[in-house]
Amino acid sequence: MSRSAQLAALAALLADNTRAAFCLALLDGRAWTASELAAHAGVAPSTASEHLGRLVRGGLLVERRQGRHRYVQLAGPRAAELVELLASRLDAVPDPPRTLRGSRVSEALARGRTCYDHLAGRLGVAITDAMAARGLLELTGGCALTADGTTWLTGPLGADPGQLRGTRRPLARACLDWTERRTHLAGVAGAVVCSRLFAGGWVRRVGSDRAVRLTPSGADALRDLLNLDPEPLTA
Repeated sequence: MSRSAQLAALAALLADNTRAAFCLALLDGRAWTASELAAHAGVAPSTASEHLGRLVRGGLLVERRQGRHRYVQLAGPRAAELVELLASRLDAVPDPPRTLRGSRVSEALARGRTCYDHLAGRLGVAITDAMAARGLLELTGGCALTADGTTWLTGPLGADPGQLRGTRRPLARACLDWTERRTHLAGVAGAVVCSRLFAGGWVRRVGSDRAVRLTPSGADALRDLLNLDPEPLTA
């Protein structure tokens, strides 16, 4: 198959509202069942199964089976980055929510959320800005973890040094946040920051959506670690 044909086939995978909704939901980094995704997208289970099969065959999703249950998730960081990059090209102001719950979910996602395995929204951007202000990140002309940044991740943040080595994935990557229209940290460093905040109980998920909230202990930790004012993130 020619490269142009491959590109057309890849684009066709997301050229459907239901499949696009599945991929956006799976940006939370978790594995979902077909029935969960069907309910999320408002389609019949048989319709969901058909669309999921196409996404798996196209390489955007992978399937995992546990007992009688079938789970799917994004195929990896590259698949997540593709969906995230396309989402960042959407209108800055999303469609207005139709319900009170929808309004609350939309605001929660804008305040803080996971984007596959790193943090996004105002929380992700604020952490990125604070790291740059401390000299832990260099954002001029891209995104790079500094020597001080490596020391900070493996020292005060308590990350395993092995997490930063032995991968072909970029150590640090600038990701355009689709709600803030500013950079948040992705790549290995972004994943490490996110995992450490979850492990410390400093962020928690909000309901079943990929929104996250900063906990009181997390607010204290970010103030101590990054001199970050948590008030705008918890209001």
